[in-house]
Parts: sequence; structure tokens; C-alpha cells
Amino acid sequence: MTAPHVSLPGDPTHLLPPPDHLSSPVTGWTRAHWEAVADRLLDGLLPYASPGFAQYRLPGPASHSGPWSDGLEGFARSFLLAAFRIAGSDGRVGPALIERYAAGLAAGTDPHGDERWPPITDRAQPMVEAASIAIALHESRRWLWDHLDDGVRGQVADWLGGFVGADVNDSNWRLFQVITEEFLASVGAPHSRAEIDAGLARLDDWYRGGGWYTDGDGRKFDYYNAWALHLYPVLWARIAGPRASPETVARHRTRLGEFLAVHQHFFGSDGAPVHQGRSLTYRFATAAPLWAGALADATPLPPGRTRRLASGALKHFAEHGVPDERGLLTLGWYRPFGPVTQRYSGPASPYWASKAFLGLLLPESHPVWTATEEPGPVDTADTTLALPAPGWLLHSTAPDGIVRLVNHGSDRLPPPPATADDSPHYARFAYSSAAAPETPTGPDNHLALLAADGTPSPRGRIHPLFAEGGRAASWHRARGHRIETVSVVRGPWEVRVHHLDVPPGTPVPPVREGGWALADDIAPPAARTGPGWATARRADGLTSAIVGLYGWGGAEGTVVRADGANAFGHHSATPCLELGDGAPLLVTLVVLSADPDVSLTGASASVTADGTVEIRFPDGAEQRVPGVSSGSVSPPGPAPEGRS
Repeated sequence: MTAPHVSLPGDPTHLLPPPDHLSSPVTGWTRAHWEAVADRLLDGLLPYASPGFAQYRLPGPASHSGPWSDGLEGFARSFLLAAFRIAGSDGRVGPALIERYAAGLAAGTDPHGDERWPPITDRAQPMVEAASIAIALHESRRWLWDHLDDGVRGQVADWLGGFVGADVNDSNWRLFQVITEEFLASVGAPHSRAEIDAGLARLDDWYRGGGWYTDGDGRKFDYYNAWALHLYPVLWARIAGPRASPETVARHRTRLGEFLAVHQHFFGSDGAPVHQGRSLTYRFATAAPLWAGALADATPLPPGRTRRLASGALKHFAEHGVPDERGLLTLGWYRPFGPVTQRYSGPASPYWASKAFLGLLLPESHPVWTATEEPGPVDTADTTLALPAPGWLLHSTAPDGIVRLVNHGSDRLPPPPATADDSPHYARFAYSSAAAPETPTGPDNHLALLAADGTPSPRGRIHPLFAEGGRAASWHRARGHRIETVSVVRGPWEVRVHHLDVPPGTPVPPVREGGWALADDIAPPAARTGPGWATARRADGLTSAIVGLYGWGGAEGTVVRADGANAFGHHSATPCLELGDGAPLLVTLVVLSADPDVSLTGASASVTADGTVEIRFPDGAEQRVPGVSSGSVSPPGPAPEGRS
């Protein structure tokens, strides 16, 4: 029996091919599925094109750069997708696709035209879009740039040339300059080799080892490693060709390989990436470095696993209504959701997701398209992975396919004396592929000291201590008190040991700790509470629990509910513990699981005379956390004999 075609959301004229479970036994998706989604995205933009196709003015609130820049963004980011589609098919696309981007280039770079683009000026948004245009021009060169007339090529080079000598934000933006000026070099236009070299050298300054960059000075670890800091060096090398230093290219390839060995663990079995960091509206752009590794022959992953992870991410969002019924990528995660955006986010910003289609540049005969899909790491075994550079722990569980990230190192703050803020996408103790933080504020995955009026303290600047084995630790300051936290993970469980640096005899402020926030569009999660514990449970069985193990005597469990505060669904609920008179030592069990066999009981914690915290997990495994009474936690030593 032939499998039926499946429609993309909202439009029966755009059909997905039938699933191919022979070559893709995990996702059923093939290259043809990627092409179908790309075509749907490109066609969905047409009603919003300006007459000369230089701008795509999509519905929605403008970014802080304004509608003029936002219209350019619509062109540039969709041009990236169009270029991958054109080049990936060796130009075998409808001629209208090539013609409308050729027309848009001519109209947008005409300095006197009605649809002219805003110029590239110091630290302005057109810098971002210029890099996408440069990449797209290079990758589609045979079918587009080479066929433009000399006058239009000159206009394009003049507009891109605004980058030369301009002041650039000291972050991933340095790579926009590298990319754009390297393209100018490739077409014999004015450029600065010194600026290209300086941008690449600045990237080296931010490397922290293990495949991880911080996005500018500070501790700014997030998906910009995936869709910018590792991606642009690969694309730059493709543009530069023989002009690129072999040593520089080799260094970037090695780092990308290290990163991908870890990045593969960030995807749940349903394809969902861990929900952490800014610009999450780029969604499946998280798949971009997977393809980049194959494109640069720098990946440690088997080709079938690369496709499984990338296709899993794209399929996940397609199954959750992305793109929408108009064929548009909206500002949100699944449905439109403003709190995942930033001031720079405009209606066309989500089209940086076009980077996920980089795999189309690989020929149909490449092993990533021909090899049989292989399971991802989360599909086959429980995993615990320490990432010292960002100060993270990853722990995933095969029975429910959930990935959890424990955060003891990334706060996206510039170095002191910069003021600390408290972004919900960086300040929480944990993030996951199955749950999102409450935004803009919420009690989830946070320990707060409460003011007299109930106002919670922020976490603010995170000071990492270590990430090693199944443990990570950090400290932060709340209402003048230093709070040190050690997280110990095992399977779906995380135990947090909090030490509040309060002088003996000094009252400890009231405290509240939250577990994971669950969200659902259909119905509010069910809640149960009791002395020292609370749970929230979704109709599909996903459960969040928090249990006080030590120091929480007298605490009552509560469940804090909200509407419209979570990217995963309209109705959300967070199990919490609250204590009117705090304690200097608190030990808490937090759980996020969809496995019906996971136990939420049987855990315990005790403290020895020397201040060591002895933890017993629900499965009977035991761990020790030394050094708490001294106010300075220590990295883990070997487990006691007979314990795990």
C-alpha cells in the first residue's frame, strides 16, 4: 500500500512526499521533504513582496530598526533559502524564483529607486542582512550573479561596500564583516583584508575550548555557537577558496567537529532542540551546523545520524504548525509568542531559519542523503555529559526522549562592572527539549529569596565553579547573600544543594524554589501538592515534580499557574516549595519526565558532622556533596565504595 501524501499546515496545494521509512526509519523524511518545505516557505512570502521584489513586508510588529530595515531583512533571509534551493537543484527550479531575486537585487541596490535598501552604516541592522546576501550571491553565483548586468553588479558591490571601514558590534557581527568583504574580494570589488583577518582573529579570542565560543566577551553561551560562530567560518572558507589560510580553515574544522560531538545531544527524540538562549524564533536553524559539518568534511557524526537529527528538528516544527497556515514563519516557537523575541526581532527575523536548509548544497548522492538514518544519542541510551566551557550539564533519558540542560555558567552578561539582568532564557537553573521557561518572569527552575511583599530575588550574574562528571556548581548573589548551588544529576533526576551564606544567628529570608514549568494549549496541567512536595502533570503524561529533601521542614508544596506566559502552550503550571523562615542549607529534588515508570519518591538527603551532604536518589543510588558547611563547594571526588 502506498503511503499518502501529507499536506503542510494550512495549504492542501503544498504536499509533503510520502514518508520513506526504508531509508529514513526514524523520521521518514528525505531530501524531497526538505525541498517541499523550502518551496512552501518561499511561496508563502510572495503576497508580501514589494512591486520590485526588493522588500518583503511581513505582518507583525516592527523591530527597533523599523519597517524599512525589516523589509530588507525579509529579502536577505529568504534569499539565503532561495540560494540553497537553487544551487542544491543545480538551477532546476522555476525560473520565476531566480528572476524575482535578480529583480530584487537590482531594485534594492538602486540608490535612487523607490525600493532602495537602507545603507550599511556603523552598527546598523543592514550589516546582518548584508552577510546573508553575500552568502546567497556566492552559493547561487552560476545562476544569478553571473547573469546580472554589469550595472547591477556594480550597484550590489557598492551597497555591500558600505561594510569597508565601518564600526561593527564586537560579537558575532564581526563575522558578517568577514563574510561580506570576502565576497567583495571574490568579485574584485574594494575590500579590506585587514578587516577580514581581524574579524577571524577576534573569533579566536572568544574560544573557550571543547568546541565552545562565547558570543563576545563574557559568558554568552547559546545557539549562536550553532547558527553563527561555527557556521560562518565554514561559509567564509567556501567564498574565500584559495585565499583562505589552510591553517585557519583546519582550526575551524577541528573546533566544529568538537562542537558537533556535543551538539548532537541537544535534540530530543521528537526532534525538539533544547529551549535555551535568545533568538529562539529561529527554531530549526539549530540544525545548520549539522549540515555544515558534512559540507566541510568536519563532522564526527555518521551521515545517517546527521540527517536524522536535522530532519527530526524540521519535522518537529512542521508537526507543530510551523510554518503557519499562510506559509509564514511567525515570531514565536510554535504559535506566535512575543516573549521569545528581542528588540531586534522583526516580522522577517525568523527566516534566519533558512540556514537549516544548508544541507541542500550537498548533492543528492552525498551519504547524508543516501545513508540509512541512524538513531540520535537520546534514542538509544541515557546520557550524562558535562560541558565545562559553558558550565553546563546535559542529562537525557531514552524512555521518554527528553534532554535537560543544567545551567551553571551562561548568563549572557558582559564582564563586570556591567549591570546584571535576569533573562529567563539564561538565568534559570535548567532548560529542556520538553519545557520552556515562564516569560518574562516565573518561579520555574529558580531559587528566590522573597522580600516582605513577596518579590523574588533574581539570579543575576552566574559565577561558575565546576562542571564535571554528573555534577556542576555555581554561585550567585541574592539580596546581599551569596548562594552556592551544586546540581547532581542521575537519569531524569536532579538534586540541587543550595548553601546560603548567612551568619550564624541571622534570620534567613523566606525562600521559594520552583521545578519545571509545564505548558499546554488545550487544558491546564493537573496539580497535586502536599507537605514538602508538588507536581504538575500534563494530559500526555509529562510530569514536573519538586520534593524537599533537607531544610524544607514546614514547607508546603504549591503550584503556580499562568496563562500566556509559556512558549510551549497557553496554560502553564510550575510546582514550587515555599518556606516562610528560610534555612542556610536546602536540598531539593526536581524531576521532568514522561516515563510512567520513573519514581518520584524514595529520595532523601542527610548531612554529616563535617557538612557533607549525602544524597539518595529514588533508585537507591547514593552520592556525596562535600564542603558545603565551609561555604565553598568542591568538585566531585570518587564515589564511596559500593555507591554509584
